[in-house]
Amino acid sequence: MSIEVRVPTLGESVTEATVATWFKKPGDSVAVDEMLCELETDKVTVEVPSPATGKLAEIVANEGDTVGVDALLASIAEAGNAGPESVTLRETAKEEAPAAKADDGGAGQQVDVMVPTLGESVTEATVSTWFKKVGDSVQQDEMLCELETDKVSVEVPAPASGVLSEILAEEGATVQANGKLAVMSAGAGAASKPSAPDAAPASSTAAADSGRADVENAPSANKLMAEKNISSDQVSGSGRDGRIMKEDVLKALTSPAPAAKAEAPAAPRAPVAAEDAAREERVKMTRLRQTIARRLKDAQNSAAMLTTYNEVDMTEVMGVRNEYKDIFEKKHGVRMGFMSFFTKACCLALKEVPEVNAEIDGTDIIYKNFVHMGIAAGTPQGLVVPVIRDADAKSFAEIEKEIGEKGKRARDGKLSMAEMQGGTFTISNGGVYGSLMSSPILNPPQSGILGMHKIQDRPMVIKGEIKIRPMMYLALSYDHRIVDGKGAVTFLVRVKEALEDPRRMLLDL
Repeated sequence: MSIEVRVPTLGESVTEATVATWFKKPGDSVAVDEMLCELETDKVTVEVPSPATGKLAEIVANEGDTVGVDALLASIAEAGNAGPESVTLRETAKEEAPAAKADDGGAGQQVDVMVPTLGESVTEATVSTWFKKVGDSVQQDEMLCELETDKVSVEVPAPASGVLSEILAEEGATVQANGKLAVMSAGAGAASKPSAPDAAPASSTAAADSGRADVENAPSANKLMAEKNISSDQVSGSGRDGRIMKEDVLKALTSPAPAAKAEAPAAPRAPVAAEDAAREERVKMTRLRQTIARRLKDAQNSAAMLTTYNEVDMTEVMGVRNEYKDIFEKKHGVRMGFMSFFTKACCLALKEVPEVNAEIDGTDIIYKNFVHMGIAAGTPQGLVVPVIRDADAKSFAEIEKEIGEKGKRARDGKLSMAEMQGGTFTISNGGVYGSLMSSPILNPPQSGILGMHKIQDRPMVIKGEIKIRPMMYLALSYDHRIVDGKGAVTFLVRVKEALEDPRRMLLDL
């Protein structure tokens, strides 16, 4: 039986890759999950594992070829007597667990605990916490450990009932998507199976190896450096943790100045040490915090970001909320907040100023004829932005329910990747923390973000009289490459008008 090896998902907006290196040649024996080849995109390097055990029968895409997503790379002749395969899916474990109980002497079947699907464009995670230790009995679907990616936390359940016999990736280890985390002994007899005393040292070694593999140079880069007879200290790596990629080697070969000299300006700023070392604490940034830092800086570097300000009188919105909040909650089972008013107001303004709801792709502008509203939410792990899809077509109650539900799951680290992708505009509410005025940073590739702030009583001139009114400053940060000043100011004025006269939202004015 022949099994096809195809190009995996390469990540959001990435449609093709180049075959960089084949680690196997036709006729070579391969094991399941063994690396077959490496692909390079304009953003990342992707390793392609073997989907089955057998022999590499044919290579369809050779080194240097450009291939699209799901294109055929090679075929594998599956081994006829490869032996029992490890159980990697929870459904398979459910089917085979009864068979393990029927084994002679009650011996437990070996079940692999694998890294689950992490989401589109996420290829690795860090093991943050193990809830079980080697030798512990576990029930099917009981949480074994928690993984942390640069966007979400992922809990890994037990694929079967039994005993945790070996941990292959300790806390702090970096694991690849579909990598192996641990081994279980499943079945009725597993509870009596003694735990292996050498499991912990072995797993520590595996974790250390995993950490070292994380900073290995790309195989294609090593191959090119060997061919050109240059050493790695002559090349400045642009990959994660300084990993040298193939393009870095090509750049070093064509650069007129020595690569070593180019590294000097890029050296990280040395921290200022305290006189007493005991007064300092060094803590590694979480993957989420690293991603937040990178994306915010990328937004500043890539967009012509500008902010315009206005203020809104919240009297009418607060009056409507106070008058109807009890009836609203009784009917819809959710409290009436301010976010639904701001969401609907922004949806109306985006219809009039569509460039704020657009994005740049090369030399094209993509206008969105829908509103996927991102609502920035602060969590203990950092800032995340769950997306309310088709917010322009939802009612106040539907928006409030979805904001409340996604906000809770964001704080618990339960949001999926899909729920944080595809936003066309973002609202950030710094007012809940007491912020009176700020300039929000764009959430690429979006071209606009609205900043809400604290509601504060201030004296205002109303029809020639000074009155005390609940006022809020609004800030719109926008990409000046696509949004002109007139459009930005018009957008903010329309939001102000809708909030100061909520009837406009009901009449779509």
